[in-house]
Amino acid sequence: MSTYFYNQLRRSGQLSVQVLLYGSIVIIALTGFLTWTDAVITSVYRESDRAQALAIAEAGIEYYRWHLAHAPQDFQDGTGQPGPYVHEYTDKSGTVVGTYTLTITPPVSGSTIITIESAGKLTTNPDLEKVIRVRMGIPSFAKYAAVLNANVRFGQGTEVFGEIHSNGGVRFDGIAHNLVTSAQDQYDDPDHTGQKEFGVHTHVNVPPATGVTDTARPLESPPDAVQDRSDVFLVGRQFPVPAVDFAGITSNLSEMRIDAIAGGFYRPTSTTALGYEIVLKTNDTFDFYVVNSLVPVPSNCSNVNNQDGWGTWSVNTKTLLGNYPMPANNLIFIEDNVWVSGTIDGSRVTIAAARFPDNASTRPSITVNNDLLYTSYTGSDVIALIAQKNINIGLVSADTIRIDAALMAQNGRVGRYYYQGPTTSPTRARCSPYHARTLITSYGMLGSNQRYGFAYTDNTGYVTRNLAYDSNLLYGPPPSFPITTDAYKIISWDEIK
Repeated sequence: MSTYFYNQLRRSGQLSVQVLLYGSIVIIALTGFLTWTDAVITSVYRESDRAQALAIAEAGIEYYRWHLAHAPQDFQDGTGQPGPYVHEYTDKSGTVVGTYTLTITPPVSGSTIITIESAGKLTTNPDLEKVIRVRMGIPSFAKYAAVLNANVRFGQGTEVFGEIHSNGGVRFDGIAHNLVTSAQDQYDDPDHTGQKEFGVHTHVNVPPATGVTDTARPLESPPDAVQDRSDVFLVGRQFPVPAVDFAGITSNLSEMRIDAIAGGFYRPTSTTALGYEIVLKTNDTFDFYVVNSLVPVPSNCSNVNNQDGWGTWSVNTKTLLGNYPMPANNLIFIEDNVWVSGTIDGSRVTIAAARFPDNASTRPSITVNNDLLYTSYTGSDVIALIAQKNINIGLVSADTIRIDAALMAQNGRVGRYYYQGPTTSPTRARCSPYHARTLITSYGMLGSNQRYGFAYTDNTGYVTRNLAYDSNLLYGPPPSFPITTDAYKIISWDEIK
């Protein structure tokens, strides 16, 4: 074979190898590109399906929010039957494109929190499912550590853990660990003369100075700018803010009376005694006494401030009427004055004192002179004391006292009457030794229509006052406790699948 033909054949073989090599590369690349394109398209469709399934699940949540707005106590989707509940989901043309399945967990006893799970699916891809879990609840009035309907002063020695609000002005000279608000832009502080001050203000001297100045404070008065007093208001202060509808949120005591007669514990006004005493027990019962007499007013101890209803409000003699189980609806209603103490363990109870027909001169009060305690602080133990007039701490009260409860004075105030201290010239004991007490701790909340107070400026009353907010009360209020609205609010929203 000639050299020419040999070279031509060799070149032809080399070209074939190159064609095969490049062709293979192109085929591999094209295959990879097509595979990638298919994966991208599949992924796009999958993500589109996921988004649609999630939208369907969200539609299920929104549907049941609408349902609860019209039927707040219906947790069975209007069927009267246990779930789950399956609904078709249609597009704008009416074509069914998927379903959502609702699983509803109603509130446990004593709570307003409902849990809704909505599982969304597409008819074109039924194996794909997106699930949303939402917790919603109706908030109670117990969102504040203290809420008041009048001007109020929190003096030195007061430490509050929780929000404070007053429809009147607020003078705060203690330490506030949460927000302090007032419905007033400015007001005339009744505890001194002089110019008007901010709706929320303090008389604590600006650091490094110490102590309190009781006269009007120009730096706490308009037109000056509001100072950052983080030494007093650790979270801040706001004013003016919308007023709280105090009249609208106080409990309907008349309705509570009806409920107590029907399924609770009810006692009418005593015709021969001064009221009743309730001692709560950890075995879900309570001792019930009739109060025969009160501690007499000590010599030279008098009502120098002319306070309405002043007295010792301290039980002297009493007679046991019996030990009773906690009522089925956890509601105790007494049409007379009531004294309360004791400890609960796993109970949820509301104790109300009111007389009907309502007469301002005969409204009863509730008095706590000794510890009123929970065993657990997880929300399983709850007490509410709701008085038509006052919530009192009497003269003969524990030197150190703790009250675990939501306290509501519908028309009066939460506090202690003024009891004079002793004098040396002439020597008179007056209300001593009970005029001054050491420490009061309130765990829960307090609502007071009039000015609250456990202490006075002459160091009588409770020297140290700690008010701690029980956050369990917001969505797990005591029986028959007022709520702020019938509307459910979202507490949490989670995509769980």
